[in-house]
Amino acid sequence: MSMKKKKTGTTKKNPAKTLVLYTTAIIILLLALFFINQATTDKAQDLTRVDEQPSIVNQPVIGKEEAKVTLIEFGDYKCPSCKKWSQDIYPLLKAEYIDTGKMKLVFVNTLFHGDESKLGALAGEAIFSQSKDSFWEYNEAMFKAQPTENHDGLWITEKKILDLSQNISPQIDVQKLKEDLSKGTTLPQVEVDNALVEKYGITQTPTIMINGIKISNPFDIETIKSVIDKELGA
Repeated sequence: MSMKKKKTGTTKKNPAKTLVLYTTAIIILLLALFFINQATTDKAQDLTRVDEQPSIVNQPVIGKEEAKVTLIEFGDYKCPSCKKWSQDIYPLLKAEYIDTGKMKLVFVNTLFHGDESKLGALAGEAIFSQSKDSFWEYNEAMFKAQPTENHDGLWITEKKILDLSQNISPQIDVQKLKEDLSKGTTLPQVEVDNALVEKYGITQTPTIMINGIKISNPFDIETIKSVIDKELGA
């Protein structure tokens, strides 16, 4: 009896199917590279380095003078986003970088909300002239005092400022502050800030600048920390 040999079949590859698979893989790879490149481009567009860093002479500074990194905040006491930044972002940066001596922060008045912005700035400069530390207590108190609703309503008044100042620091001479406000004593300092705002094309508050690098989204904490860490390692 003869035995029939089983045929050992071989599956032929389908060239068309293989081509489709390779083409699909290449398309997926190209799309991935495109989105990675787009994300990198978008991130780069979030950062703009200025030609010349703003002068911080006679500006309020918190942190060690010799700190390697300088963050400049262009802020406005009438600005609700500035209030949010002071509550959500500033404490994180203060704990990790300012209190550890790695960074100092500078506040520049940015008067985008008319007379109230100006009054708040004049008072801040007057307090700064009396006590540098008291300025930061005033700064914090003003943002806390900003209404969470109807923030466009009138709330920065001389009475409000004097009442706040009486409670935030014994180093503040409230009577002198009142006189400075009535005379506009610190107007030249406020005008210096205005000049910086114009020179650097500041159009929104808050705007932050880290060692001359302007960050478009002041609430992007990961980008902020990345820039700071890079500057610390430079």
